[in-house]
Amino acid sequence: MPPSNPDPHNGPYHLFDAVGIELEYMIVAEDGLDVVPAADRLLESVAGELTDEWENGDIAWNNELALHVIELKCNGPKRSLDGLADRFGENVALAVRTLERDGLTLMPTAMHPWMDPRKVELWPHGTRIIYETFDRIFSCKGHGWANLQSAHLNLPFADDGEFARLHAAIRLLLPILPGLAASSPAADGGLTGVADYRLVVYRGNCARIPSITGDVVPEPIGSIGEYQERLLARIYADLAPHDPEGVLRHEWVNARGAIARFERMAIEIRVLDVQECPAADVAYAAAIIGTLKSLCDGRWADIASLERWETKRLAGLLDRVVRDGERAEIGERKYLEAFGLSRASATLAELWEHLIDRAAADGALEGVDERFLEQYLRAGTLATRIRRVLGTIVPTRADFVRVYRSLCNALAENRSFDG
Repeated sequence: MPPSNPDPHNGPYHLFDAVGIELEYMIVAEDGLDVVPAADRLLESVAGELTDEWENGDIAWNNELALHVIELKCNGPKRSLDGLADRFGENVALAVRTLERDGLTLMPTAMHPWMDPRKVELWPHGTRIIYETFDRIFSCKGHGWANLQSAHLNLPFADDGEFARLHAAIRLLLPILPGLAASSPAADGGLTGVADYRLVVYRGNCARIPSITGDVVPEPIGSIGEYQERLLARIYADLAPHDPEGVLRHEWVNARGAIARFERMAIEIRVLDVQECPAADVAYAAAIIGTLKSLCDGRWADIASLERWETKRLAGLLDRVVRDGERAEIGERKYLEAFGLSRASATLAELWEHLIDRAAADGALEGVDERFLEQYLRAGTLATRIRRVLGTIVPTRADFVRVYRSLCNALAENRSFDG
């Protein structure tokens, strides 16, 4: 989606000097939990005027494409994750209190389990021309546009060399991220049989212009110039006949699972489903950052070997992880060894246990609530916990309301959903 303004700072941030997190939530009715297109009313209530962005100290609020979605994000790069979960939690609580006046609340997870995307209302103010252009070209009346909430993780680079290292590390890690963060097992009033259905529908968003999404896993690219010339230029050329005014001719139109944001000198990871509360998202971010730091440092393999992994091969692994979540089997010794796990095969849960242990030993989890990672290792992804507590493979609307109301409560209180 289109960006907020670039984050100002006094100089380039080097690898892992800072972090930015963005979290998206649905606005729903308190009684029946149907989505309600009220993001503009919420922003107007807290800001005192109609706006598409409101800064509240460390956290900024802004609109998204769908009028029932609100985003909370770091208001500029943060040097540490310490205390960030509390700042997000305080802003969630403020949003919930504000919405309660109108009988509304916030719902977490990456997809609403029964909303009809054909009835979506798009953001009608300010930057609406961007959303109207997306709708004209791709039609936003589908789950992949109207019904998906993600957590974006932004990590900085200062120059060509740092960009190449970070990009290579992210593209290797990206296929297994849904095995940690999947939270979208339901849509259209039923269970889909897929752990991360958000990524299933996301992949089809821009099918009319395939170069925009590619294989979701980014291609191996070794420099900023190569990225602009080989990837962005191709997207812009393919898009031009459909968008002659150039409304979408910006780096954020690239819909891969991780994209370069040169205006803020960062790579934005987009394949993470939002969790039940900010404290979980921040804990997961810490484990991911710790793993990426090890990869960038060449702890288990040199960067050149990471760049040699074929995109199609990584995309095939992503497909399996999207479907099976933490239960996905990895039978490639070479891939496991790239993460320092010397085994012929392992489940995603076993690989993440290894990576989380490594991150903890390195001190990468300081300042976050490690209990959310312990819960993942004990009980699985949020998608698995949702399916488990539903207790049936054919849940009723009443079943969904019961479970997702509990999820809403967990979000409001910034605590775990045990399942």
